[in-house]
Amino acid sequence: MKITDVKTFLLHPGAGKNLLFVKVETDAGIHGWGEAYTQSDRDKTVIAHIEEMSRYLVGRDPLHIRHFRHWAYEDFATKRSAMDFWCAVSGIEIALWDIAGKAMDQPVYNLLGGPVRPHIRLYANSWSGGMTTPDEYAAGAVKVVESGFTAMKFDPFPGPWRPWVDHEELEEATAIVGAIREAVGPRVELLVEVHRRLAPMNAIAVGKMLEQYRPYWFEEPVPAHNTAGLREVRDAVNIPIVTGEALYSKDEFRDVCVARAVDILNPDICNVGGILELTQIASMAEPFQIAVSPHGWNSVAVGAAAAIQASAVMPNFLIYEYMVHVEEFSRDIMSQSFEVNDGYVELPTAPGIGVDLDESKFDKYPYKQFPPRNIRTLEDERKWH
Repeated sequence: MKITDVKTFLLHPGAGKNLLFVKVETDAGIHGWGEAYTQSDRDKTVIAHIEEMSRYLVGRDPLHIRHFRHWAYEDFATKRSAMDFWCAVSGIEIALWDIAGKAMDQPVYNLLGGPVRPHIRLYANSWSGGMTTPDEYAAGAVKVVESGFTAMKFDPFPGPWRPWVDHEELEEATAIVGAIREAVGPRVELLVEVHRRLAPMNAIAVGKMLEQYRPYWFEEPVPAHNTAGLREVRDAVNIPIVTGEALYSKDEFRDVCVARAVDILNPDICNVGGILELTQIASMAEPFQIAVSPHGWNSVAVGAAAAIQASAVMPNFLIYEYMVHVEEFSRDIMSQSFEVNDGYVELPTAPGIGVDLDESKFDKYPYKQFPPRNIRTLEDERKWH
C-alpha cells in the first residue's frame, strides 16, 4: 500500500476560526482523515507546510508512521520546528493512523496497546462567547449543566491579554467564577482559563482569590515556556496548574515534567505532533505523577475522534475538551460519528479513528477570512498604562 495523494480542506464553521482537515489517499482504496490545528491569520501557512511535505509522502507506505514523524522533523524541518510545522505534522499523522486502523480493521486504540477505560469524560468549552457580566456567565453555565455536562471551561478575564493588570481586573474575574460556582453548585467542575497572559505575581494574586471556589484547574496562568514561573505559581496557589496547548512535541514538555512545574498537561493532538506524540507525552508525564487532559480547540469531528483514541490508552488521562459551538457543524460534515451522553462519550468500535467525513457537505462551509482581530495601537496602550 502506497500513498497517492494528500489533500487539504479549510472550512468555515460559522464562528471561532476556520478548521483544516487533511485527507490522505492510497492505492489500496483506503483513505484516512486528519485535522491540523489552526489559528486565525495563520491557517494558510499550515496548508503550505502540508503541501510541501506531501511532495515527500507520495509513494511511501502509510503504515510507516514513526518514520514519517522522524524524517519530518529531522529532514524536512532540519530540526527547526514551530507551531505551523507541528500542526501540519499532526494533521498528516492522524490521517496515517486512520489508514492503519482501517487496513487492520481495528480502532486505533487497539493498535496502541488497547484501552484502559470504556469511555472518555468531556468538559464543555466555547459556551461563553460575548459574555461580560457575572450574571451572564452564571446563566450560561446553568445551560451547560442542563445539556448534560458536569465540567466546563471559561476565560473570565476582561480586557486585552497583558501580563501586568490592575487589581480590579483580577477582582472582576474572581466575581465571575464566584457567580458560576453559586449558580451550578459544588459538584460541577470549573476549569479556569488564563491563556498565558499573566506575570507570576498577578497569577498568584488572582489564584489565591479563586481558591475559595475550588476550581478544577487554573490553566496557563503564565506563558507556557516560563517553566520557572509555572512552578512559582504552582507552589503558591492551592489549585491544580495546567499548561501544554502552546507546547509542541515531547521535547518541549520535557523540562516541564522534570521541574514538575504543573499538575496537569494539556497538549493538543492537532498541534503537538499527532496521536503517537500525544501518547508518548502522557507516558513521559506518568512517572512524575502528572495527569494529562488533551486540549481540543478543533472540530468535534476528526480532532476529537483522534483525541478519544489516544486518551483511551492513557492511564493518567483526566478529561477532554469538547467545543460545543462547532458541534452542529461537525455533525453535519460527519457521515459516521459518536454520541455524547451526560458529558461522556463511549469508545467507538469502528476501525481507524472511528469517524468519516462527507465531502459533499464541504461546499456549505467555504473558507472565509475572519475580520481583522483587535490588534492594539500605541494609543490603546495609553488607556491601559
